Amino acid sequence: MAKFVPQAELPLSDQVQVRHDKLKALREEGRDPFVQTKFDFNATSVQIKENYDQMEGKSVSVAGRLMSKRGQGKVMFCDLQDGEGRIQLFVKIDELGEEEYARFKKNDIGDIVGVTGEVFKTKTEEISIRAKEVTLLSKALLPLPEKFHGLTDKEIRFRQRYVDLMVNPEVKRNFVVRSKFIKHMRNYLDNMGYIEVETPVLNTIAGGASARPFVTHHNTLDIDMFMRIATELPLKRLIIGGMDRVYEIGRIFRNEGMDPKHNPEFTSVELYQAYADFHDMMDIAEGIFTTFAKDYLGTYELEWMGEKIDLTPGWPRMTMVEAVKKYVGIDFGAITDDAEAVAAAKAVGVELNDAAEKTWGNALYACFDQRVEEHLIQPTFITMYPVEVSPLTKRSPEDPRLTERFEFFICRSEMGNAYSELNDPIDQRERFMKQVEQRERGDDETEMLDEDFLNAMEYGMPPTGGMGIGIDRAVMLFTGADTIREVILFPTMKPLD
Repeated sequence: MAKFVPQAELPLSDQVQVRHDKLKALREEGRDPFVQTKFDFNATSVQIKENYDQMEGKSVSVAGRLMSKRGQGKVMFCDLQDGEGRIQLFVKIDELGEEEYARFKKNDIGDIVGVTGEVFKTKTEEISIRAKEVTLLSKALLPLPEKFHGLTDKEIRFRQRYVDLMVNPEVKRNFVVRSKFIKHMRNYLDNMGYIEVETPVLNTIAGGASARPFVTHHNTLDIDMFMRIATELPLKRLIIGGMDRVYEIGRIFRNEGMDPKHNPEFTSVELYQAYADFHDMMDIAEGIFTTFAKDYLGTYELEWMGEKIDLTPGWPRMTMVEAVKKYVGIDFGAITDDAEAVAAAKAVGVELNDAAEKTWGNALYACFDQRVEEHLIQPTFITMYPVEVSPLTKRSPEDPRLTERFEFFICRSEMGNAYSELNDPIDQRERFMKQVEQRERGDDETEMLDEDFLNAMEYGMPPTGGMGIGIDRAVMLFTGADTIREVILFPTMKPLD
């Protein structure tokens, strides 16, 4: 086995060595760039450009990273990148003085500087700052990627998001949109009288969803614990306790596969409203998405995954039975027998989960899952899910095989999931036991039995509407991103050797 060598002990490239030599020289001169603790700036690149008429000829102080250097001799042009954008620096020996100009020329691309100077336009009409004073605030010891090609390798971009943001400033927009969407959602719910709460990340039971959890160990208690796969059951306990409208925005952890739409840790919002049902949740979901599109993006029409999406309010609502009949050609509404339903699904090439019971409901869901989702491009609510795949949902009064549940889809992607919540503790226990039986048959993604939640339900739970929305996927839609990694600042990555 090869001996591990710490990175600090690896030989430095010539380019990096030059930067280290420059740092050493600065320190020997008593000009250590890492000593500076603060720099007071009073303007940004965007403020200067947007308010040039008022700022022309005035002195400003800006701070940021040197992204380019052009020119030789007694004049240099540089691009400074701050937190909002870029602006050109005009650096002239006559303005700085020979000694300071010589020091400035030694600065490298990537160094962080503070600049005080006068706002003006060059002969080419580019808004710039005529530098009067430059302070080196931090020395970059590693060079940025080659400027003409930038950082384009996605693996490196996601592993080194800090470099990605430096050299691909357009990437920041995704995370600005993400921040605005979360703020918009909070405001929307707060204005409806909801209260934002926090529930445990570590639990002794992984409940509220069908997913494989991450397992950790609590040393003091000497017990295994699970990182939460949903916030549903703690939030419903709060509904039972009398907090009639609650929501939580937080990280969820599922020990499952990774693909362009899935990351092992992701962000969701779950909300619960007493004395409401799944129809109310549909109105809220559509309201959050359509108002954000109109208020923040200025349009209902977006492009995502190569499709033109229209978010105009009034999204269609279709039952799962109707959707399967339309896209698969099987009318489960006319089938009453489990064996007939299973045979109909198999006849069109649909496979049922080996661990699942061979029932009408499981056959219906398998047909939808395997043959319908691919057709759902425009925003669509799919309602009335089988009870077998909805263990926490209230049954339909018209057909007890179905539940008052919906998922809404945009561009073949499930964006949210909602129920009229099951509040019958006897029925809930029976459904938990069905899940336990399925787990014993080998399906380790089914619900665990939560006795304390059943105990809470026995105190009486009001009729409740509840919903979960994946924030990462919503941001993918609003930014046009084709992978979830583009909208998570630090996506999960396999370690490099």
